[in-house]
Amino acid sequence: MRSIEGAVIEFKQLDLLANGNTALHRLDARAKVLATLFFILAVVSFDRYALAPLFPFFLYPVVLASAGNLPLRFIAARIGVVIPFAVLVGLFNPLFDRGILLQLGPFPISGGMVSFASIIVRAVLTVGAAVCLLGLTGFVAVCQALERLGAPRAFTVQLLFLYRYIFVLAEEASRVSRARTLRSFGRQGLGLASFGPLVGHLLVRTWLRAERIHMAMLARGFRGEFHTRQVSRFGGLELAYLLIWSALFLLLRFAAPGQWLGGFLLEFFP
Repeated sequence: MRSIEGAVIEFKQLDLLANGNTALHRLDARAKVLATLFFILAVVSFDRYALAPLFPFFLYPVVLASAGNLPLRFIAARIGVVIPFAVLVGLFNPLFDRGILLQLGPFPISGGMVSFASIIVRAVLTVGAAVCLLGLTGFVAVCQALERLGAPRAFTVQLLFLYRYIFVLAEEASRVSRARTLRSFGRQGLGLASFGPLVGHLLVRTWLRAERIHMAMLARGFRGEFHTRQVSRFGGLELAYLLIWSALFLLLRFAAPGQWLGGFLLEFFP
């Protein structure tokens, strides 16, 4: 129960962070979405054995977190949730790709180990950039930016409903879990036998509450479009923000200064 409630609180904290008043918060969401998209494309476009060229890309999430006053511990915790999945993806790379790619002093480094480390670094970079984007913009503003950039309205509205009903599901799960615990004696009633009926009951309760919320939205004039109090425009600052970051990403992608630095350091380990 505590874990469910804690997850909801942590998820809502992104919306609270998006209410900041820094220069990055005030930028039009489209500029931040496009810059983050270019960043992700640049990171994932490297070869699977690329590792050193990825490290200069940490500049982007670090600058966003610092300039936007985002708590680094919170961002690191959100990244930590995804790391186990990245580890699972590349876990068998060292076993199947045993060819020696480089020699670090007396220690041979196989291609599988390098590709495994590359997967971890890419996951940290992309998830960190996405968390910073949500912390500076908010999920609703990101969806609206996607729609204004040409994404189908049906797609963005479905994302918004998914986002909002996650909290409905989590709140209902918290209530059901609390009721289950209060009606249990010792460990009786907390085993796997009660898990199936619990999930079914949770889905029914969530469905009924979602129907009530939807009817309330229709009664208040909802017509498939979400409105916000803040209306921004894509101006000169947004264009400069997008061009500067895009130029930097292109430079880091094709000039690869991290590769030069990695080769220079390897000279000390003949």
